[in-house]
Amino acid sequence: MTISDTAPRLLLRGGAVVSMDPGIGTLAHGDVLIEGGRIVAVAGSLGEIDAETIDTTAMIVAPGLVDTHRHTWQTQLRGLCGNWTLTDYFNGVRLTASPCYGPDDVRLGNRAGALEAVDAGVTTILDFSHCMNSPDHADGAVEGLFSSGIRALHCYGFFESAPGASVFADHAARLGDFERLAATGRFGDRLRLGVALTETGLVPWRDTVAEITTARGADVLMATHTGCVWGSRVTGAVLDLEAAGLLGPDQVHVHANNLGPQEWRALASAGAKVSTSPETELNMGMGRLAIASCLAHAMAPTLSADTVALNAGDLFTQMRLALAAMRQDDNDPINQRGAMPERLTHSAGDALRWATGNGAEALGLGGRIGSLTSGKDADLIVVGGPAFAAWPVVDPEASMVFQASPATVRHVLIGGRWAKRDGALVGVDMTTLRRDVEASAEGIRERMRLRSPTLPPSPIFDAQAIEEFAAMNLAER
Repeated sequence: MTISDTAPRLLLRGGAVVSMDPGIGTLAHGDVLIEGGRIVAVAGSLGEIDAETIDTTAMIVAPGLVDTHRHTWQTQLRGLCGNWTLTDYFNGVRLTASPCYGPDDVRLGNRAGALEAVDAGVTTILDFSHCMNSPDHADGAVEGLFSSGIRALHCYGFFESAPGASVFADHAARLGDFERLAATGRFGDRLRLGVALTETGLVPWRDTVAEITTARGADVLMATHTGCVWGSRVTGAVLDLEAAGLLGPDQVHVHANNLGPQEWRALASAGAKVSTSPETELNMGMGRLAIASCLAHAMAPTLSADTVALNAGDLFTQMRLALAAMRQDDNDPINQRGAMPERLTHSAGDALRWATGNGAEALGLGGRIGSLTSGKDADLIVVGGPAFAAWPVVDPEASMVFQASPATVRHVLIGGRWAKRDGALVGVDMTTLRRDVEASAEGIRERMRLRSPTLPPSPIFDAQAIEEFAAMNLAER
């Protein structure tokens, strides 16, 4: 394990406390006591206590951030998609880069990507893992996550990630490999198993049904890309899922930019969850963020970093972009009337909720993490230190959203154990890790060049062919 193996008795003393617990609120100065890996008490002052004391004066203590959708394996593709559309991404990453990953590449990508998240104060991720080229790839993905020390929901992807070179005889064999992995005994309190569904329309309807049935048979959470391809049937079968009784509270629907009123009512009625990836969606032409639609249907928005193949791997960036996009949408009609808004409709505290408690609830962990509440696991972060953006702390919630960055995350605790301390990851040989990831990335790029002389590659399937394919796949429903 990367994080320290023992959970010390700790007292975080004197910092601003952004608890995200409505009964506690935000304290200008406060103490947090941790024992046995759990939060024991949160108060303005806890007096003299026999514990290792960490001085958090002039810093901010907050819950660890929760990312509800991250393609962690794509770490070696950092920045590749900076000028790519979603179509470019599908052809260049899903169909070109993915087959070029070996099992050790997936392991390294997951380890380094998870550590990047921890370094940025993200203590829990939904790992949407759709580079399962073989059983060894699946094992590597799990090993990479576990060795990082992060809390994670590893969602095994059923997508055909190595078209033309698959080691799986058919779709049923992929489902069988998920069941093999589930039976290995590798999953437990910190690392849980889930499922990443193939996008509706990309496989025959019977396979979509089989994927959901398999996930429910294993009693695990599902994640799926939904409503993000405009003008296409792909990712758009929400009402078909509802009619078949396949929607449910055990699903996280990612993006959801182009859904209509009926589809939103279906998701809300089913108790489904929604994950928004602001930086990806705004840059790749996926449309307005779904946060307003979530709120209109009494659904709790959550946030994700999606992929470092395009954007930043921290949730501070995603909170800022989400809040800015929401405010712009709300303020634009007022501006168009030649006026200025009298008040802002969404606060920094709202954005923090999207990235903490809401995310925890979406992953089935609301009773465990997401707020600094007595009895919950001690997944928390301390933001502060020497960086200019870390001081002074005037409004702790605003500082967390608008000023914080990975560089200002001083400490990270996961289950009460140190994962980052004094600005450095605990137990991580960064020199070796960087060397290994760089070598892996170069090998992947070389294999990609052999597959396609240009990036992004020319579309493997044109839009008409994809729609004909999707229509055929959905015809049997």
